[in-house]
Amino acid sequence: MSTEFRSSFDELLGLKFEEISPTRTVATLEADDRHHQPFGQVHGGVYCTLVESLASVGANAYSLSQDLGPSVGVANSTDMLRGHKTGVLRAVGTAIHQGRTQQLWLVEIRRDSDGALVARGQLRLQHLGASRA
Repeated sequence: MSTEFRSSFDELLGLKFEEISPTRTVATLEADDRHHQPFGQVHGGVYCTLVESLASVGANAYSLSQDLGPSVGVANSTDMLRGHKTGVLRAVGTAIHQGRTQQLWLVEIRRDSDGALVARGQLRLQHLGASRA
């Protein structure tokens, strides 16, 4: 993973990127009790974070390659579909729309063991504009 996309928050969470491109990102997370809410399930905020992280990394790979400046998330909508306790989660982010001012990304999070969809979300991002030197 490029150092310009490295996030100490992602590292703290245990997120490991496998693929980064301007239109697709793939990452895994080994879920365990550190990621749980009080009732033993992965916390919904973890899923929201995965959506934000995968979409942001891919969106910035695109926007910086197009001289649009960095991109930041402005709306995150994440649906939790089924419970998960422990084991690998695989998240795949895909660009839906990439324009001059905004992008929209879809992220699907699945259990690696059986491929079941546990959460999905969309992130809308705004380009901050190229720096003016």
